[in-house]
Amino acid sequence: MARESEQFQVQRVIGNNVVMVQGGKKGKEYVIIGKGIGFAVKDSGVIEGDDHRIEKLFRLEDREEWSQYQALLEDIDPKIMRITDEIIADIADEFPDKLNDKIYLALPSHIQFTIYRLRNGMDIVNPFLQETKLTFPKEYEIACRAAEKINAEFQVQIPEDEVGFLTYHVYSAVSNVPVGQLVKASNIVSELLEMIKMERNIMFEHGSMNHVRLMIHLRFSIERILHGSLIDNPFVKHIKREYKEEYKLAKKLGEVMQNKLKTDIPEEELCFLAMHLHRLFQTLEKKQK
Repeated sequence: MARESEQFQVQRVIGNNVVMVQGGKKGKEYVIIGKGIGFAVKDSGVIEGDDHRIEKLFRLEDREEWSQYQALLEDIDPKIMRITDEIIADIADEFPDKLNDKIYLALPSHIQFTIYRLRNGMDIVNPFLQETKLTFPKEYEIACRAAEKINAEFQVQIPEDEVGFLTYHVYSAVSNVPVGQLVKASNIVSELLEMIKMERNIMFEHGSMNHVRLMIHLRFSIERILHGSLIDNPFVKHIKREYKEEYKLAKKLGEVMQNKLKTDIPEEELCFLAMHLHRLFQTLEKKQK
């Protein structure tokens, strides 16, 4: 094995299955996850690199992130870690590609806080629930199954609003988009939708095909912008010339995105949006005739 000659100094035992360590060939800080890996070892102990219990080993990016997860995980209920393992296995079955390692830390922390809120009568309100269900249907189904597992284990009733938040964690695990970024994108999408309605004095039924298409386009446009994933749009000049009103509105929407995302919005993305708006408005006009 590649880790046979490595040793890891234990910095903190988080639970039976999670420990924070320092070491390896690069002397970096890592999280090790493995069944029973933290059961016998003590703080300041040593874990050999070829320990058969090591299932996951990954490095946190910076000291701030290290401290954040250390504080979050040190009091995690072992039962929550077990349920988390089951949920992650379910995600992996549906999405065979490698999951974002941070799910092993973020999800149990989220579940523990959710249970705390429910047991203390604190409301969970998700203003983006309907959008989440429509945009991430497969991830939402997995989140529903996760909620059932949590309900059965901890004798609580996970509300649908919370299922929406669990959906973010599922999508984050398979897309490498941070949960905080997903929430931010949802806020921006809601604002852009309202702008479009007000600017054109239009209404479309919530959950309709037109609504879903526009919502999904806006969300993934935001994700492309954040990731710097440029799209090829060979019709930029044509769109600006033929769809002047839609392009004008797209520029207004782009100004909002630029302000919220703190980054420039590519012209190709604006024109793609203008083209989508043109199709939307045409469809709505035909329905009104």
